[in-house]
Amino acid sequence: MARISGVTLPAEKRIEIGLTYVKGIGPATSKLLLEATGIDPNLRVKDVTDDQVRLLTDAITKTGKKIEGDLIRDVLANIKRLKEIGSFRGSRHIRHLPARGQRTKTNTRTVRGNVRKTAGSGRKTASQKT
Repeated sequence: MARISGVTLPAEKRIEIGLTYVKGIGPATSKLLLEATGIDPNLRVKDVTDDQVRLLTDAITKTGKKIEGDLIRDVLANIKRLKEIGSFRGSRHIRHLPARGQRTKTNTRTVRGNVRKTAGSGRKTASQKT
């Protein structure tokens, strides 16, 4: 069972895919890390040794990429800054609405509190009085 920066990687996945479970590491970064450490990308996570896990964690720290807690903290700080300066995007975050120009008439209805039921859900049976 491999743990990298507080994330337990799934045992049955290939190490190339398992690394993407760490926030901030995508498929491209995963490939680069495995090439730099010389680990076979087709190796299963359960077959990775402790030395290889140590090599991976060292390679991640050397790249200087922000992962997991640092990344989440930075994103939240950026959103907080947008809210404080009163920007349009910050106001959209405050109202829990899409901030990147998506439409809101048909999408994000549940976020806005406008939940519509299906067409036939409110119908009465024919025998009931209307």
